[in-house]
Amino acid sequence: MKIIAIGRNYADHIAELKNEKPTEPVIFTKPDTAILKDNAPFYYPQYSQDIHHEVEILLRICKQGQYISTEFAHKYYDKIGLGIDFTARDLQQKAKEKGLPWAVAKGFNGSAPISKFIDKADIKNLHKLNFSLTVNGALRQQGNTEAMLWKFDELIAYISQFFTLKIGDIIFTGTPKGVAPVKVGDRLEGYIEEKKMLDFKVK
Repeated sequence: MKIIAIGRNYADHIAELKNEKPTEPVIFTKPDTAILKDNAPFYYPQYSQDIHHEVEILLRICKQGQYISTEFAHKYYDKIGLGIDFTARDLQQKAKEKGLPWAVAKGFNGSAPISKFIDKADIKNLHKLNFSLTVNGALRQQGNTEAMLWKFDELIAYISQFFTLKIGDIIFTGTPKGVAPVKVGDRLEGYIEEKKMLDFKVK
């Protein structure tokens, strides 16, 4: 199982970080050791002082494929979930300044809390799906999949040109604006529409 993540897929998030708008999806990966399940606490690592939350809709791959056409991409995922792409912003910035990869800033242990998955058939409209994140009860991020630069099927088609997608793979589809630092003691709660999907603490 692998985690493939998409950066800069919401224009408002691109603007808040003053990044350049990409002309094609930005792909990065996280190792399976990044995953946190079952609302396990996130332990703040000693090597960073600036960990940011980035809430995202997840896709779970249900069928192996490569060079998948956009037309048939919907057949390759059966469930969706919610995840947090924790980012060590200070480590990322240092790497960017040196023109180096920022794999450590995105893929460190515990950097990918994920919810349980729900059948996509139970979702009224995947392309107008609300999701949000609160920290200590205050709304931090709120997004809708309608605002994605590249939709789910387009992402699957693009990714599958480079990586063979296998059953159980997880795709992080990008985050909206509102990313911000977390601190020890914070409680993070994530929602898809009104359904609570995540509820864990930073320790």
